[in-house]
Amino acid sequence: MTAKTQLKYPYHFDMVGSLLRTDALKNAHEQYDQQLITEDELKQVQHAETKKIVDKQVALGFKDVTDGEFNRNWWHLDFWKSLTGISQEFKTTVSFKGGGNKLHSAQLEGKVAYNPDHPFFETFQYLNSITPDGIIAKQTIPSPTLLFGTNWRDFYDDWDEYLNDLSAAYHDTILHFYQLGARYVQLDDTNWAFLISQLNATKDDPIEHQKYEQQAADAVRLINHILKGLPEDLTMTTHVCRGNFHSTYVFSGGYDVVADYLGKLNYDGLFLEYDSGRAGNFDPLGRIWNGDQNKRLVLGLVTSKSPELENKSELINRINQAAEKVPLENLALSTQCGFASSTVGNKLTQEQQWEKLRLVRDTAEDIWKD
Repeated sequence: MTAKTQLKYPYHFDMVGSLLRTDALKNAHEQYDQQLITEDELKQVQHAETKKIVDKQVALGFKDVTDGEFNRNWWHLDFWKSLTGISQEFKTTVSFKGGGNKLHSAQLEGKVAYNPDHPFFETFQYLNSITPDGIIAKQTIPSPTLLFGTNWRDFYDDWDEYLNDLSAAYHDTILHFYQLGARYVQLDDTNWAFLISQLNATKDDPIEHQKYEQQAADAVRLINHILKGLPEDLTMTTHVCRGNFHSTYVFSGGYDVVADYLGKLNYDGLFLEYDSGRAGNFDPLGRIWNGDQNKRLVLGLVTSKSPELENKSELINRINQAAEKVPLENLALSTQCGFASSTVGNKLTQEQQWEKLRLVRDTAEDIWKD
């Protein structure tokens, strides 16, 4: 394939990442789990179904496409377990609202390091090979800030040494994606939603509050260290996620308590969930944007958690309200999250998913003319 068109920031209508797994892919996984098909046969189905959803995204007019995370059972665990030093045994932490699932996190089995044979590299190569010229293949991976709560003391005497290893592992991983043709990488991050919750909960406890302020500062330091020195034609974004499992969530609270920290992150764009009152108002947007003319804030106004379609006029009105805080050119639109952070997926159909993405496109095209 010829070289892809390079983007410098998120498009005015953009993809978050995951998509509902197709019936064919689910059936193939069941057959594989029952040892009825081989790994190669599973991969053939995965490739075929990925091609279908890439073609669908292109047909809808998206300028960047994802593989829907069709190579994963979980949006984060499948990536981590193939990094050097990460155990395949995961711990459970807080529950999703309404029950039914726990939020899983990784544990260490040694010092963290880059894995040149990470299976996500092969998956990206396939995605890039089926992405048409002029369209960008977008790679999503979980943010390293989610690894703050591991058993790092079992292998490190010093917190800064741990952060340095995390930074090197991620920096080298992103560089390898770039070498394979990636020009758009996104770090999905629930840590900021966790910090919003904790900073609000500890506002009357100065000692505990300072602990979470320090964690926010460390997150900024880690991310900016990873981003430092990456190629200029590589777009780096983050999705600030509040938890997404079977149409449920984990965290609530407005962005005001972390806005200044988010404003210091050297990303090209931030995907911000704004589909419900759980996210608060638009007042913090100016501090998050922080006057950076090369940064876009992608407003997640269209929910991926329910099938009901939002009203386009109301979406346009909300975007115009946000434009009172940040220039319209530096805003964009997406769904609030992906549609399937695990194989379970949210409570809507495939067609309803595509209708949501069609609404994102139609709304954006009514506002921005590019």
